[in-house]
Amino acid sequence: MTTLLLSLLLALSRAALPAQPGLPAALPAALPAVRPLPAPLSVTRWWDPPPTPYAAGHRGVDLAAPVGAELRAVAAGRVHHAGQVAGRGVLSLALPNGLRTTYEPVRPLVSEGEEVSAGQVVAVLTEGSHCPAPCLHWGLLSGEAYLNPLTLLARPTPRLLPQPGPAGARDGAAAEGEAGLSPGHPAGRWPGPSP
Repeated sequence: MTTLLLSLLLALSRAALPAQPGLPAALPAALPAVRPLPAPLSVTRWWDPPPTPYAAGHRGVDLAAPVGAELRAVAAGRVHHAGQVAGRGVLSLALPNGLRTTYEPVRPLVSEGEEVSAGQVVAVLTEGSHCPAPCLHWGLLSGEAYLNPLTLLARPTPRLLPQPGPAGARDGAAAEGEAGLSPGHPAGRWPGPSP
């Protein structure tokens, strides 16, 4: 139920957002996207686009992961940048549909100009993130406009969970916690089918 509600909220929020200059009305042709980290993705901070290009906001999503986690290319493309930006390791991949995806803080395992395939390990997560605990800041750009990188991934599959009853209260509670994202909390999981 939670996943179904979250999918509905995501769809409604996309429809309600006014078009912004520089943002495509819709993402270019869908890619066979792969998660940058193993499933389930645990979102510690959601995408929060700024109202204007220079205003405060969160121009990506933060995904909980341990230092040393292997990060994968979400789609085939070419390495746009692999190196330091403001003292942090950053990897940026140019995708064939004109989008660019970014990962930080990382130690890139690929070089600028190198071709990468979807699912290829391209970096290792390092310390130095802006999160209280280690996390990957994952971004998506179209030109200079930031987009929600979660839109690259398959939508979570809605599933109905059993109602916890006297005999299965504990099992039901565990299943609910494993089900997916919680719209009432700032953090949550992005399950979805495995790529």
